[in-house]
Amino acid sequence: MRKRLYSIIEPADNGDKFSSIYDLIMMTTIIISIIPLAFKEKNIVFQWIDYITVSIFIIDYLLRLITADYKIRKSVASFFVYPITPMAVIDLLSILPSISVLNSGFRLLKLFRLLRTLKVLRAFKFLRYSKSFDIIANVFKKQKKILSAVATMAIAYIFISALVIYNVEPESFETFFDAIYWATISLTTVGYGDIYPITTIGRIVTMISSAFGIAIIALPSGVITAGYLDEINKDENAE
Repeated sequence: MRKRLYSIIEPADNGDKFSSIYDLIMMTTIIISIIPLAFKEKNIVFQWIDYITVSIFIIDYLLRLITADYKIRKSVASFFVYPITPMAVIDLLSILPSISVLNSGFRLLKLFRLLRTLKVLRAFKFLRYSKSFDIIANVFKKQKKILSAVATMAIAYIFISALVIYNVEPESFETFFDAIYWATISLTTVGYGDIYPITTIGRIVTMISSAFGIAIIALPSGVITAGYLDEINKDENAE
């Protein structure tokens, strides 16, 4: 019975009707559960939506926990390993904000806004039901060495750029964190304009760092795109 339960709660495959229905229910629940996050005000409808959806999430979490040995395949140890797997952590963090006891405690600590934001993690539960995300995950696994090297380069770029600009223009950047923020924004975009260099030397540093930043950002894009196309071709050939 547990094995059949496991096949139902896992993403549908081989035309399993009950599994497809379960997937549809869960995806619908996820969408409905994050609707209240788009509104600042609270009302009884949103409260009931939260109560019902979190109850479904709790049931889903428990079902996955009691069938963990079929997924992890480590016998009894599976029940202890499963709660610390990435998706299980996301499941748990998406449930905790709706538990009233925790809500009250976090209000006292003035962290209710942060706790409410954790509900956004429910959207990541979609990862279970999307084949495209499985392909992307495989790409990251196979290209992890190259992507790790690029990430190291990006971090080094941000730190060095921040260090240079912080010493070139101490008047524009009050703290080193401001310089880190500027370097990060310059790497990923053309900048927000809230913090920027005003001296000639500072602007020259900005132009040079922006040119290097574009090159660094382009590297992972090419690696991921190439890997994604390879995975798609493999799936097509397998079919």
